[in-house]
Amino acid sequence: SSASLFRPVFVSGLGEATARLLAARGARVAVLDLDEERGSMVAEEIGGLFARADVRDEAEVTAAVDAAAGLGPLRVLVNCAGISIPARTIGRDGEYASAHDLGVFQFVVGVNLVGSFNCARLAATAMSRTEPDADGERGAILNTASLAAFDGHLEGRAEPVERSAGEVRLQVDHRRLEIGRHAAYDHARHALPA
Repeated sequence: SSASLFRPVFVSGLGEATARLLAARGARVAVLDLDEERGSMVAEEIGGLFARADVRDEAEVTAAVDAAAGLGPLRVLVNCAGISIPARTIGRDGEYASAHDLGVFQFVVGVNLVGSFNCARLAATAMSRTEPDADGERGAILNTASLAAFDGHLEGRAEPVERSAGEVRLQVDHRRLEIGRHAAYDHARHALPA
């Protein structure tokens, strides 16, 4: 009876399995992805809604959040980081020119970390506007990250470590934020007086 906004960058693996599980348990699921063909197929198979959006784009994510909220009160956001472009931090020849491409690193962090934050902040805002459920909850946000955040990467690759560490830190910071009149400790759990 509640809507779920679900954000995989690729509708496969953990993201697809999560969407299917939530739908099987009765959630009305909105799938957000750039891959229109696969995203539409998964949404159709689970009886959900597909919204094409770049997670880094505020207007596109806002439209997706609004579409998800149109299914019913927005209660859940699942952020599944989705891209990795493998590259060693230091090239095998030790030359500056073969070091990890900074633009590639910024793109991956932009999608996985900045995109996750963009989705979380906009979904939390929508959740803060909903009436609490019977347990006093407004919604929940789940950000996924790799164990590389804690253990590093064996192949000397910075991108999965930094991306995952950023996602973990973002989750910790979200528990301490106050968004306007609403505490985001549990991402829009309780409304605070003005």
